[in-house]
Amino acid sequence: MRTIMAAAFCALVMTTSAHATIKEEPVTYQDGTTTMKGFIVYDDASQGKLPGIVLVHEWWGITKHMHDEAQKFAQQGYTAFIADMYGDGKVADNPNDAGALATLVMKDPKVMEGRFNAAQAQLSKHSSVDPARIGAVGYCFGGAVVLNMARAGADLDAVAGFHATLGLNTPAPALGTVKAKILVLNGADDPFVKREEYEALKRDFDAAKAEYRVIEYPGAVHAFTNPEATELGQKFNLPLRYDAQADREAKAEALKFFNGSLQK
Repeated sequence: MRTIMAAAFCALVMTTSAHATIKEEPVTYQDGTTTMKGFIVYDDASQGKLPGIVLVHEWWGITKHMHDEAQKFAQQGYTAFIADMYGDGKVADNPNDAGALATLVMKDPKVMEGRFNAAQAQLSKHSSVDPARIGAVGYCFGGAVVLNMARAGADLDAVAGFHATLGLNTPAPALGTVKAKILVLNGADDPFVKREEYEALKRDFDAAKAEYRVIEYPGAVHAFTNPEATELGQKFNLPLRYDAQADREAKAEALKFFNGSLQK
């Protein structure tokens, strides 16, 4: 756990030095009695209000990968808020702990929604952000979170999930209740996502008349955007692998998607 946190801190120092106008600031906030520790990431040289993106972490928690992704969004003209879905900035360095933390959030939709909404509120009130233009992006566990929030009718313009797990825990959305445009970017060979889960997702979104798109990348498995995924997969004997080509293609799709939805 200490190694992951140290790596994230080093990444913050290095990326801040490389891009002097990109700021990353820790934010302590509350969801009821739970203290959350997230990060706001933005370009302080930008003029005017920027669209905002709530970024929801993988099941490991807020790691170097999540800091790097937020930095990229900031460089592309967004203010990103790295949400803390576990509370107190908890991170996991093994699958058992990661699974336990994720389960505590996902087993109760009210907990998931409360923690996401608390992060969105922090993002919306930041001085760099236009609160009328807010999207969300999630990775793995975080992908499930943001898709669930879209299903629940969250006030979001656009939602994208990278290698999102599709064990969705919110009720099927009613007709016209999904406000966000939705993009799912998954590995076609991801064993964590079952074909029947795709079918259920499409059935629910079709019935709700939601605007959505699902893209699957051939040969890609779970966590394909995370450069540390291959090492983690080997260490814990899990089907995780970084895929540089799928990563590039998915990121290009996501940027086009967010630009079209948020850069008004």
